[in-house]
This record gives sequence, structure tokens and C-alpha cells, in this order.
Amino acid sequence: MAAQPGHSSRGAGRRWALLAGASLAAVAGLAALVLSGVAGGPRAPAPAVAVATPLPPLTPAQLAGQRVIYSYKGLAPPGRLLWLIRHGRAAGVVFFADNIHSRTQLRAAVRSLEAADESPDNPIRAPLLLMIDQEGGQVRRLPGAPLLSEKQIGLASDPEAAATAAGTGAAANLTGVGLNVDLAPVLDVYRTAGDFDDRYGRSYSRRPSVVSTLGADFVTALQKGGVAASAKHFPGLGAATRSQDTDKGPVTLHLTAGRIRGFDEVPYKAAIAAQVKLVMVSWAIYPALAPGRPAGLAPAVVQGELRKRLGFTGVTVTDALEAGALRPFGTIGHRAELAAGAGMDLILCSQGNVAEGEHALAGLRRGYLDSAHGKPAFEAAVERIVALREGL
Repeated sequence: MAAQPGHSSRGAGRRWALLAGASLAAVAGLAALVLSGVAGGPRAPAPAVAVATPLPPLTPAQLAGQRVIYSYKGLAPPGRLLWLIRHGRAAGVVFFADNIHSRTQLRAAVRSLEAADESPDNPIRAPLLLMIDQEGGQVRRLPGAPLLSEKQIGLASDPEAAATAAGTGAAANLTGVGLNVDLAPVLDVYRTAGDFDDRYGRSYSRRPSVVSTLGADFVTALQKGGVAASAKHFPGLGAATRSQDTDKGPVTLHLTAGRIRGFDEVPYKAAIAAQVKLVMVSWAIYPALAPGRPAGLAPAVVQGELRKRLGFTGVTVTDALEAGALRPFGTIGHRAELAAGAGMDLILCSQGNVAEGEHALAGLRRGYLDSAHGKPAFEAAVERIVALREGL
């Protein structure tokens, strides 16, 4: 997932705010409790983060819609999006800088979405997932905390306190405008100065143990503040070079399975132990794990590595469905089908066009109706999503 000045971290052509990073001194004295046990190494996977509950009767279109995250352009939600929400055909919305003029305006937009969600025509009685990229440093859609980038946190005099303060600050900032999901932290372990993650300070460290500790600290503080965390980009984009950007085109990372599991996946063990609620899966291809398929379209990665090997029981979310890395995989609807078939729960449509989400919904609905043997897995994904929403 790219995150460069002038572009969204998902979706070509989207704009995002460049906000000056704060000095390390900005968080001095903001120490908080550090996640117990993580510093000594990753703990065993925690119990289930979200407990699936029985669903109310839903049409195939509603089941499909409950897996779609929409986006829109401008400062007010369009009528078509409100209609989809009122009729139970949306899991949530992701916001970008061009959706935000002020905190008052954003809160008003959130209230209109919440009002639509409370419609009697909507069978799902749970808060929408209202998401934003609020990593810290340059990657912030909403002014305010966390001011420090992950790299600055890793270099702080007390990194664990800084990571905890960043998570606490992000939670207060987001809940203040009604948002409940942060598409953070990045758990990539970067390799060289100026590479894909390091050029914008999006990695805590080149050491998996440090990324594990600080990522878990951020997750714990963020979720304690009432905002769900999304660890990304599984199984890790730390080996991507400066020119390798899945938003722009296919990316292949030639790493051995041993290297991926013993290095890049290590921070996810700590995040899972910290009960992270969501994990975003990369669109890069890892031939050692799943030749020819981006990770988010590969059952071997989503169900094999993340679910079975690491024991993650929470909600999976794709990176941007419109990403250039997925051009070889057909239409938006077909991509959504493939992602769901691989085991992805939420489908992120971040092009700023409600129609993109509707195309994804149509593909998911088609996949649900065409595959009788896949219906239990499809419904289980919706149950996980609804359980997450009910817990916010």
C-alpha cells in the first residue's frame, strides 16, 4: 500500500494532506503503560477477538453489502451511499483528506451516515465501520495525533512510551469526530534507508523485535481508547524497494518462506497477542507462499499463514481493490469475488466512487449465489464483521 505525498495510500489519483512531522520532543513526558510481556518476545495467540453471533435474515445483496467498505468524493455522503446503508448493503466507509474540511463538518457527515444506519429498513443493528489512515507523521488524513511517524517513534528516547502515546492520541482524535477504525499500525520491517516504507517513516525499525513491541503497544493503546486497529500489510512489505508500489502495478517479493515467517511475520504474532481486531493483507506476490497470486487473493496466505499458522481470528480487510497490482485480475467485481474466495472478509473500495463499491457488491453476490459449498464461509465472514461492529 503506497503512501506518498499527493497520493492516497490506496487508489490512484486520490489526494491526502501532507502534515509536518513533530519533533521527538513533542511526545516527551507522554509515557503510558507498556504492553506487558511483549518486550520479552511474542506471546502465544490470544483467544478470539470477535465472537461470531447469529445473523438476522439477510438477502444475498445484504450479505454481500455487509462485506463492502465504500468511499466517496467531497464533504457530504452522497444520497446513493445513504440509500445503500439504509438498506443493509454496507459495512462502512473509509475517509480521505478530501472528505475533511473541518472537524465540525466531518462530524456532521458521520452523523448523516449513522442516521442512515439506524433506518428500520436496515436489519443490522450495529455501528458502521468508519475508517481512516491515521498512521502518524506524514500519513495522516485528519489533523492532529499521532504527530510522530513510526520511524520517529522507533528513534525516540523511550520508544515504548512514544508508541503508547501515539495510540492513545490517535484514539482520542478519531473518536472525537465519530470514527472507530484506524488503518494502522504498519508492521512492515523495512530493509534499507529510503525504501518503500522508510521514505515516509512508515516502519518502526529494521528489527522485527522492535516492530513487534512498538506495534503491539500502539494496538493496545488505540483499542483501549475505543478505536479498532488494523495491522498491515500482511505478511509484510518491508522488503519492497522504493520503486515497488502495489498501488501502481504488480510487485513480487522474492523471499524464502523461512525468511517471511521468521522475519516479516514476526510482528503479527505480537499484534495478535495484543488482540488486534483487523489485519490488512498485502497485494504483493510472495512466490514462496503462493506463486502468481497477490497475498490478498491467495488462500495459502490468508487462510494458511494468517489464520492457521498464526491463529488470527479477527477480521481481514483488503488493501485498495482498485490497486494497479490487481490489473491482471479483471473487473472490480471479479477481484472482490477472488478476495472473498481467498478468505478476505472486508473489501476496501477507496476510489472515491460509490459505484466501485456497488460493483464489488455485485461480484460478491454473484459469488455467493454461484457457490453453494462456499456459502457457510461467506456467512461466517459476515458474522465476524458484524461481531466487530457490535463491539465498537
